[in-house]
Amino acid sequence: MVKVCCIGAGYVGGPTMAVIALKCPNIEVAVVDISVPRINAWNSDQLPIYEPGLDNVVKQCRGKNLFFSTDVEKHVSEADIVFVSVNTPTKTQGLGAGKAADLTYWESAARVIADVSKSDKIVVEKSTVPVKTAEAIEKILTHNSKGIKFQILSNPEFLAEGTAIQDLFNPDRVLIGGRETPEGQKAIKALKDVYAQWVPEDRILTTNLWSAELSKLAANAFLAQRISSVNAMSALCEATGANVSQVAFAVGTDSRIGPKFLNASVGFGGSCFQKDILNLVYICECNGLPEVAEYWKQVIKINDYQKSRFVNRVVSSMFNTVSNKKIAILGFAFKKDTGDTRETPAIDVCKGLLGDKARLSIYDPQVTEDQIQRDLTMNKFDWDHPLHLQPMSPTTVKQVSMVWDAYEATKDAHGVCILTEWDEFKTLDYQRIYDNMQKPAFVFDGRNVVDVDKLREIGFIVYSIGKPLDPWLKDMPAVA
Repeated sequence: MVKVCCIGAGYVGGPTMAVIALKCPNIEVAVVDISVPRINAWNSDQLPIYEPGLDNVVKQCRGKNLFFSTDVEKHVSEADIVFVSVNTPTKTQGLGAGKAADLTYWESAARVIADVSKSDKIVVEKSTVPVKTAEAIEKILTHNSKGIKFQILSNPEFLAEGTAIQDLFNPDRVLIGGRETPEGQKAIKALKDVYAQWVPEDRILTTNLWSAELSKLAANAFLAQRISSVNAMSALCEATGANVSQVAFAVGTDSRIGPKFLNASVGFGGSCFQKDILNLVYICECNGLPEVAEYWKQVIKINDYQKSRFVNRVVSSMFNTVSNKKIAILGFAFKKDTGDTRETPAIDVCKGLLGDKARLSIYDPQVTEDQIQRDLTMNKFDWDHPLHLQPMSPTTVKQVSMVWDAYEATKDAHGVCILTEWDEFKTLDYQRIYDNMQKPAFVFDGRNVVDVDKLREIGFIVYSIGKPLDPWLKDMPAVA
């Protein structure tokens, strides 16, 4: 029986390994992590991450050919294939701070593999890593190998949170990069045989190591660039009276461009986009390509501009001050169908409003109060370190309250900001919300989920990103 082990039981490792176990009953899959609470959660009825369909997959396989354990050394030493899916946060100090990836966790995983291995192994990079990481990992493994042979493969994940299980069941492509040597090709074939048990052969792409590593960064950079492009257009739409949804639809019907990732919003979030682009910027700079680095930096600049533009619009619309005003925040996760708050635009929007002394009442169906308080008090980039290494926040933000219902959040509020596109926000009883709010009542739709005309009929002053401005807002231009 082939044995697979994955180091790292997070958003990538957990779901990926669960699906491999489901689709390959002849493979024994172990997911290991040093975090005891996280492994306990994977072994309980309350999984540590929310992802539609994940629960079902885990319960079908757990205890049969899928195991979650903190005994890292045992499972690594027994495995034929070791996936490494640990955090690669952005460095916060030292060389490349604010841009380069911090490979501390990767390196310690490689050293564990070298220390405990008694047989040849295939080591698979599953977390997003900078180009040429494989080379560094290879050096650590070969210099500590005691005669054991390791083959390094790059197998980046292309999962979207909220649809991860479907993405794993039916991927656009599986990418496997390896060395162009007979041993490298043999390792590629071994991993390909795992995926081929459910993925059509023509969707399994094989490349050299560096192409696979760079393809992941490139894919995320291109996706983020599309969002920044439509968000840049949304600012122009507001200035000219155009409607960004109509513009995006017209652009998206061009078969060369396509309709996906053209929704204007308050900005992109998630654990990958910003981090991967900063990484790309750093790699470009290190390779003497400042113009290319500058080009990709602009994608992040537009994203930051979009978030601050949204905050400015809220403050300027409400008589230039939100001091001591109650603002309801609907949605804190970076997108619907996930409880993930990493780099969510909501953090910057909330911090911006708190900077103007607003009182926030936050509702999100999947995010806990503890997580929101941590996010609002944490330093940039700290979120990407394992939980036990993150600073414990002794301070809670007093002007923030967390409620479990949209109507409670909006009661007596001066304004409502919609920051996540949860489906339930489309069907709320906005008449009821309006009746219970301070007047004039404002809705700032950062995700374009509400029917603007309907809300204006009720009596709301509505700001919807990239849509023609309410007469009220025209008289109160947002100053950047």
